[in-house]
Amino acid sequence: MSRMRREVIGGTEVLWSSDNIYADMGIPNAERFRIKADLAIEITLAIRRLGLTQDAAARRMGIPQPRVSALTNGDFTNLSERKLMDCLTRLGYDVEISVRPAREGTGRLTVARG
Repeated sequence: MSRMRREVIGGTEVLWSSDNIYADMGIPNAERFRIKADLAIEITLAIRRLGLTQDAAARRMGIPQPRVSALTNGDFTNLSERKLMDCLTRLGYDVEISVRPAREGTGRLTVARG
């Protein structure tokens, strides 16, 4: 659900985004989409940091090169969250899942970069 806020500043209407742009745009399963996007960004950054070609990254992550190309171009729809996490571990990154009681009635998913 979008938590965008509208405000008029100096006669101009301003829309303040929530913490999830995908929810603001009305994308179904926005929270899941945001998590996958965050993981895809980390993978793309890792490939660059490691200086890997798409072919080398594909071999290392265990996915076909065309999927690496799609991933680095923002199309991660054909990869599950689990597969994206697996790709990160194969690139030499630790992935931690932390579970704790939510402050509100409904919990939320986040990706913390460190």
